Formats: sequence, structure tokens, C-alpha cells
Amino acid sequence: MTPNHSFSGSFRRPQPIQPEAGQESVWDYPRPPRAEPRTDRVVVRLGGQVIVDTTASVRVLETSHPPVYYVPLDSFPASVLVPVQGTSFCEFKGVAHYFDVVAGGVHISRGGWTYPEPTRGFEALSSRVALYPGRMDSCEINDEQVTFQAGDFYGGWITRHVVGPFKGGPGTVGW
Repeated sequence: MTPNHSFSGSFRRPQPIQPEAGQESVWDYPRPPRAEPRTDRVVVRLGGQVIVDTTASVRVLETSHPPVYYVPLDSFPASVLVPVQGTSFCEFKGVAHYFDVVAGGVHISRGGWTYPEPTRGFEALSSRVALYPGRMDSCEINDEQVTFQAGDFYGGWITRHVVGPFKGGPGTVGW
């Protein structure tokens, strides 16, 4: 008799990478997720223009995911964020609303999202927006270019301070 798995027969939780000094493992992040204010300098470029330069971000930490950085809506120049139709639902944060991101002649469809009325514990996100780093020209945290999370569903920001493996790529749905 073979064991009954809730996912495909080959489901296995990955082996977390052991963090070194100054690093965090995404496998130590909580579930449900946690939002935490940060003073890291976040700079985002699109279309050859700086569209965000702030030290007032909030990052959301969730088991197996790289952090997602939310930056103040008012840190964007006028007309960069264009509200679009459609929403999605997060079991933890609530209903997300989307933006096209436009700068320097570049138009990124649904490149950012916000939670205007987030659930309890995520109130700080109501005045902030997250961006998919893989769709921007560049995203930096404290002058370090971030790597984006694999897949097109999550918007995690990977730096040398965060180790995985990370959910998002092929074969990681069941983690």
C-alpha cells in the first residue's frame, strides 16, 4: 500500500538552505504572513526613470516566499500608477486592486497592486503598493539589485540576505 499524499505522488517539502550570518531563511518566516515596517532604501526604475525612491516601505514575510516590498503610494510621481479593473483575493490580506505602471514610454500591465481595505494586521498596506520586480527595469534595496521570484503569481524580492529555496517556480505549488 502506498501513502496517500494530498498532492501528486512526488510531493516533498524542500530542504531549506542554512542561512549564514546576516541572512534570513524564508522557511523561518511565519504563516500566516507578517507585515513589518522597514527603513531600507528602495529604488525602482522603469523606462529609464526612477519611479520610487523611499525609506518607508513595509515588507510582507510568508513561509517559503521571498519578502514582498510595499512602498508608499505617494512616493510615485503623478500618472505612473494607473488603476485598472479587476481584483484578486488573498486569504490573509484581503482584496487586491491593480495598477498598470507607466514611465518613460513603458507600460507594464497590472505591474503593481494594493490592498485599499486590508484585513486586520495588514493595515499598513492600505496606503502602499507592491510591484513585480521582474517587470521593472530594476529594483534595489540599499543599493543591491534584487532578483525576482520565479513564476508570475508572486512578487518576491530576493537579495543576498535571503535564502530559500523559494516558492513560485515550476513544481513548487504544493509547498
